[in-house]
Amino acid sequence: MLRGGTFNLLVGGPKANWPADFAENIVGPWIGVDRGTLRLIDNNVQPVAAIGDFDSLAAPELQRVRRNVKDIRQSQPEKDFTDTQMAVSVAFNDYAAERVDIYGATGGRIDHFLANLFLVLEPQFKAYASQIRLIDKQNTISFYLPGHYTLEKEPDKNYLAFIPLTPIDHLSLINEKYQLHNEPIPYPISFASNEFVGKTGEFQFDTGLLCVIQSCDTYEARHE
Repeated sequence: MLRGGTFNLLVGGPKANWPADFAENIVGPWIGVDRGTLRLIDNNVQPVAAIGDFDSLAAPELQRVRRNVKDIRQSQPEKDFTDTQMAVSVAFNDYAAERVDIYGATGGRIDHFLANLFLVLEPQFKAYASQIRLIDKQNTISFYLPGHYTLEKEPDKNYLAFIPLTPIDHLSLINEKYQLHNEPIPYPISFASNEFVGKTGEFQFDTGLLCVIQSCDTYEARHE
């Protein structure tokens, strides 16, 4: 069984939001989540595991999954956790993932996107927050626990957003275009449309959980 390193998860969100290099250039093993498993197989990507209730698959599609994936974890449709939560848990606990990058988790139904975004707030996943990213063709969403960080600018991303998901103490945006200095942030808010000044940006905070998004506009995403 593969263990360690970066594991990639494909959730069942719209294909239109996938990065352009989805099947060719993303390194590391894949775990399919519900219909995401079938989409991996359709793109000639061999998942190491398939997770979910598979209620979105017709019987012949589920048979294809069973023929192509050895490690299948099928749950009941009525459950207290999402398929994505189950897949993240399997990646960290069973495959000893050092990082989990989640694709297909944005776009489509907003309730599903929010469930994926807020996953890091749950006690069983909070310790892994800094090891989880949500990635699509326009955005890289990362999560940070208290500390001081230096963030490298992605070449195709022009914008930077800082989103406290909880109350945060002493938030400093040190060398971004728009700066903050030891600000208390009492509630979730999006400090959107900030920008890097150079190739890196520094920030720090003392308590809470911070979401950081590097992004580009749709036109930029099509033409980079």
